[in-house]
Amino acid sequence: MSFLSDESRLWLARVAELDAAAVASPQSPPPPLDRIRAVRMLAGELEKDAATLHAVREARASGITWEEIASAAGLGAAAAKWRWHGTDAEILERHEAGRKRSARPSSVPTDLPGMSVSEAATKLGISAQAVYLRVSRGQLRAETVTLSDGRTYKRVFPDEAPSS
Repeated sequence: MSFLSDESRLWLARVAELDAAAVASPQSPPPPLDRIRAVRMLAGELEKDAATLHAVREARASGITWEEIASAAGLGAAAAKWRWHGTDAEILERHEAGRKRSARPSSVPTDLPGMSVSEAATKLGISAQAVYLRVSRGQLRAETVTLSDGRTYKRVFPDEAPSS
């Protein structure tokens, strides 16, 4: 009995088929976009395949540490534990919470004076480091804005002459 899902096995077979075609005909390998799609689809299917979770649970039940599992998976111990520790519901809840956090809008206020360092760098056609350098040399006016909650933001005023 295979430990992979049907979808994972299907894409694994497709990648193997394309690889065999490339070996059989090196002068005329399969189209590159077909290879890219097949490899990415296989990677995606393997990522959501329960095979890894089941193997991790078997490993933990047999006394294998999170550090050993992390090493085998190419992750840090904390990342492996975050990904696979707990019940299916707990894992799903953690992953959903992570997706919600990454989908939140920025908490940077939009009504601050001047421009952010990044915006000023884009406007001036230079790097953010160059903006900081010009500020430190007195070639560019900037100030630090502190909000009532303690957050601070460097704001740049590229259209104004620096104060002497």
